[in-house]
Order: sequence, then C-alpha cells, then structure tokens
Amino acid sequence: LPSLRQLDLSGNALASFSPQTFGEGGSPLEELALRGALRDHGVLLSLAALLQSGTLRNLSRLELADNGLLLLPAGMFTALPALRQLDLSNNSLVGLRNVSFQGLGQLQSLNLSDNSLGVLWNSTLAQFRSLPALRHIVLGHNTWVCDCAIEDLVAWLKESDQVEGKETLTCASPDKMLGKALLKINGSDLNCSVPIDLPSQLQTSYVFLGIVLALIGAIFLLVLYLNRKGIKKWMHNIRDACRDHMEGYHYRYEINADPRLTNLSSNSDV
Repeated sequence: LPSLRQLDLSGNALASFSPQTFGEGGSPLEELALRGALRDHGVLLSLAALLQSGTLRNLSRLELADNGLLLLPAGMFTALPALRQLDLSNNSLVGLRNVSFQGLGQLQSLNLSDNSLGVLWNSTLAQFRSLPALRHIVLGHNTWVCDCAIEDLVAWLKESDQVEGKETLTCASPDKMLGKALLKINGSDLNCSVPIDLPSQLQTSYVFLGIVLALIGAIFLLVLYLNRKGIKKWMHNIRDACRDHMEGYHYRYEINADPRLTNLSSNSDV
C-alpha cells in the first residue's frame, strides 16, 4: 500500500505486530490510531519493537489512548523524528522515568491526561524543555501527590507556557492538600528544606556503601599481608594440634578394637 497515509485500528483486540506489517523498506504512513487496541502487553512490546525499527519514520500522529497502559517500553519513540502529535490519554500511566522523548524534535502536542501520574521528575521535565516545537502538553485528571517531590513540577508549571489548562491541576493526595491547585503550592505548604529525589538519594547511598566496603576489604587484605608469617605459623600450630588430637583418637580406637589390649587396660593402671 504505497499510498497509505492514515490507518485506524482502534477497538481491535490486536495480539501482535509482525515486523513486516508496514513493509521492510519504510512506510509512507503518517497517522496511526490504536485507541483501545493494545490491551495485551505482548502487542505493546511488538509495537515498540516495530516503532524502534525505523519503519515508521514518516509518522506524524500516533494515538495510543484508552489502552490501560501502566508503563511504556524504554526508547519506544526514539525512531520517530517526524512525530508531531502523541496521544497517551486515558491510560493508567504511573510514571515516565523510563520514557525517552529525545529525538522528537518535531513534537508539538503531547496528551497525558486521565492517567495515574503522581509526579514528573526533573529528568522528564528537562526533556520537555529541550523539545523546541512542544507547545501543547495536557496533564489534566492525574493523581498528583503533593509532597516534597512535587516541588520541581510546581516550579516548572509556574515558569512554563507549554501546559494547557495548568490552572486546573490539583492535588489528589495527601488529604491535607486534596483539591489544592498546584500553581498555588509554595514551600511552606510542603515543609521541605530541599527537593527530594529518593531514587537519587538511594543511588548515592549505594555508591557510598560500596566505597566503604571496598576500603574495609583493602584494609583487611593489607592486615593479612603484613601478618602473613604469623598467620602461617598459627596455621601450622593448628595443624599440629589437630594431628596430635587425631593420633590420640587413633590410639584409643586401637585399644578398643583389640580385646587383648582392652582386657589389659581394664586390669592395669596403664
């Protein structure tokens, strides 16, 4: 189908995509709608592989709404340089940390409404800032968690003109912040001294722990090396003690095994 530009497969119970679905040498397809057609996780993975293959490099509009998606495969959109509109609305996305928007220099519209996003981390916000054509981001009806981790998102919302209807974004939790507009949140509401990025803190802690364990191991090996002669002598003493002990057991065994020696030992003080 060399003239096919628009394809709508919405509402189908798709099971998989063949790598040859849109041909092997590249497809002229510009618009692909898959609303409610990716309910099976396997078909999502096969679609991601198909998109990453570069077959759909001419694609300008991709609709993946209403699919109950929780997480997106890493690098799913990296081979779509012509993409202008991406619709991920009405899913169950809980985070975008593994999603890369790099390479989407033509992206103009991104719909993330009606998902389960609790926060957008700095790494994702930095990607949004780096996309020169991105001017329409929809974030409504998500479950924003207004704790210390939300500070970066709030700061970005206040300075950015990319988000449509940002005045309507409100907190879903905790209870004391329920319904409060994100744009009206300040530091005193959150009672945070510094922004918290828990995964980064954990990563730093693991690195520090690794360094400490490495130092302890190096000191232990150095102590062993400096005391190698004493340790060798100690090992020889233990070996000799074990050998004497085993010889004593062997002697007693010989006495108990020989009736004559047993009678002799019982009738004498030896």
